Amino acid sequence: MGIWRIGAEALARSRFTVSALTETVAALKSLHAGVSLPGQRAWLEAHVGAYRTRIANDPFAAALVRAAFRPRWLAGFLTPPPDHPDATFTDELRRVRATSLEVARHDLSIGTGTPLPPELLSPDLPSRSADLLDWIWTHTVASDWPRRRRVLEADIVARTDQLSSGGWACALDRMRPGMRWLGDGRLQVNTYDLPTEDLADAPLLFIASSTRRGWLSSTRPHRYAVVYPCSAMLADPSRNPPPEALSRLLGPVRAKILTLLDAPKSPTQLVALTGYGFGSVGGHLDVLLQAQLVGRRRSGRSVLYFRTPGGDLLVELQSATVPRGRGPV
Repeated sequence: MGIWRIGAEALARSRFTVSALTETVAALKSLHAGVSLPGQRAWLEAHVGAYRTRIANDPFAAALVRAAFRPRWLAGFLTPPPDHPDATFTDELRRVRATSLEVARHDLSIGTGTPLPPELLSPDLPSRSADLLDWIWTHTVASDWPRRRRVLEADIVARTDQLSSGGWACALDRMRPGMRWLGDGRLQVNTYDLPTEDLADAPLLFIASSTRRGWLSSTRPHRYAVVYPCSAMLADPSRNPPPEALSRLLGPVRAKILTLLDAPKSPTQLVALTGYGFGSVGGHLDVLLQAQLVGRRRSGRSVLYFRTPGGDLLVELQSATVPRGRGPV
């Protein structure tokens, strides 16, 4: 197992954050694979054609994505963890351009396990790699970044709430496939057969992103990051529709919202999951709140909504399966 040992001081300084560069790399991975999270399907359909044209006309870019995105491997020089909370995309991209040629070639060759193709032997490999990321940001992510950032930050609010109520084990377990908190300062980050790595006092970041599995990132020995899937973008409400009887009783939108509140969520997350506007979601939440089917609590600057026991019971009774031993109420 891949295990990171984290000191108490470093753990106390760990934080959740978002990164425009990380989200750009996640977008590039989605465009390259032609597969996105449920919450990003419309975005993928809108941009995948232009991306394929861009790649077809640039042999360097085509070779780069083939080498950088391998099964269970992502070239680390493309995703250095942000070095300060207010880092912009330009700030982060500057660090990619500053990567040494040796490091960039090493990262790519590890992924392929073979000598690099001629297209990637360019002396300006880091700079040209940054150019591709800049194109992805400018043409596919930048206009959508305000919405993405709201959704990602809503996920962070929910994670922070889990941390406050249940500790690190609650917040980190199953954050990404193969990851769980083992206690005693040990974080299992994957299931690979790797030696334990001591992070000492290096800051640890948890970066929400529109990625299916996530990845690990570091600028050893100064900073480490875990990139994890944003739950609102990962979830697909169509796979767990509200019970038909509940939809008839409350209306389809309120039924969907109530069903989604099996775990606390912010209005921003509900907007991302349902596809309805803020005004519509807010209005339906007010009705459910007045009916005492949902409650709300503040977490930092955000508000989280959750099902009350009455809401839980209503969803349960209207579902197709009723637990044995439950009689009339």
